[in-house]
Amino acid sequence: MQATAFVISFLGGLIPALFWLWFWLREDKARPEPKTLIASAFIAGMAVVVPVLILQKFALDRFHDTTLVFVWVVTEEVLKYSAALIVVLWNRAVDEPIDAIIYMVTIALGFSALENALFIFNPFMRGEYTEALITGNFRFLGATLLHVLASGTVGATMALAYYRPKIQRVFFSTVGLCIAIVLHTLFNFFIMDAKGETILTVFLFVWMGVIVLFLIFEKVKILERIHTQQ
Repeated sequence: MQATAFVISFLGGLIPALFWLWFWLREDKARPEPKTLIASAFIAGMAVVVPVLILQKFALDRFHDTTLVFVWVVTEEVLKYSAALIVVLWNRAVDEPIDAIIYMVTIALGFSALENALFIFNPFMRGEYTEALITGNFRFLGATLLHVLASGTVGATMALAYYRPKIQRVFFSTVGLCIAIVLHTLFNFFIMDAKGETILTVFLFVWMGVIVLFLIFEKVKILERIHTQQ
């Protein structure tokens, strides 16, 4: 039973994440990234869940309320960004601005896949199948896109600074990371006690943020074309 629950939960987290990954990779059809590097980034995002859980458990014994939420968010966003730096962003295949967004989003989706699976697993093991289904659907529309928005924001700032001097690229990346932490923290604060229409309102702001991220993605494509023509 436990093995079956794990497989179903894992697929419940993995399949939606792969759908969103397919959606974003379609936007990079002109010069697609190596499949092995995309897979490495996705797996790295999943692997980040382990140290995040360990550090969050450590924080749980030392912080409370607002501070705890903030520390948890910082842990997630910093480790996702660190995984991207270690696994893919140094690679020579990252040779155009939009690649930073693609890989940051891929890391985020890998993280979401395993995190969502764990959220589905607990109610599934208790026999609460309806709750498991609702949890999966809510995370598909909310938490998963939040991770895309947060990490994608870091990637967007990196992309916009791609042709700038190194010190400016570092500055832009740091600003992007700070924005990601703020967005993620606000989401967590508002969603914790939200019900009904309030949840939909919070989700709406996340969806609007993703639309803005998508528009930035298109702007980065234009900047790349302009730079290439110069």
